[in-house]
Amino acid sequence: MKPPQEEVARPGPWQESVWDYPRPPRVEQVEARVVVRFGGQVIADTTDAVRVLETSHPPVYYLPRSAFAPGVLQPADGHTVCEYKGAASYLSVALPAGERAEAAAWFYPSPAPGYRELVDRVAVYPGRMDECTVDGERVRPQAGGFYGGWITSRVVGPFKGEPGTLGW
Repeated sequence: MKPPQEEVARPGPWQESVWDYPRPPRVEQVEARVVVRFGGQVIADTTDAVRVLETSHPPVYYLPRSAFAPGVLQPADGHTVCEYKGAASYLSVALPAGERAEAAAWFYPSPAPGYRELVDRVAVYPGRMDECTVDGERVRPQAGGFYGGWITSRVVGPFKGEPGTLGW
């Protein structure tokens, strides 16, 4: 199911519509600087990110585990399964001063075939961080507590997760 055609935004010349993204999802390398801030600190800064593109969802950015400050990623309870990428495990983001975001990140320890680019990469929920940026642009988090998409001016929707999108 998909929204009525008149609700789907038309992308500008430098934009993408999430309704043109594939299903099953595609992983692609990103040529951008991605920065994550939490607790007033930069906890990750990299130009080696990949993004997962899936119909109706804003991209999810995965950063190398090595891009995160030492010790900020800690194992958390919980697992979920993506029908395409496989079983995900969760991580909390914690600072030595005590600030903590429970289960604010996830990764695929053994991604399914076709998603090997996600090995040793971590995604964060942008709404649980102070700020996430892509090439200096502040990201808006995808609506809905389960989704981890990063909305920038580059993508247009509507996006799954907003009220009324459960059936998409």
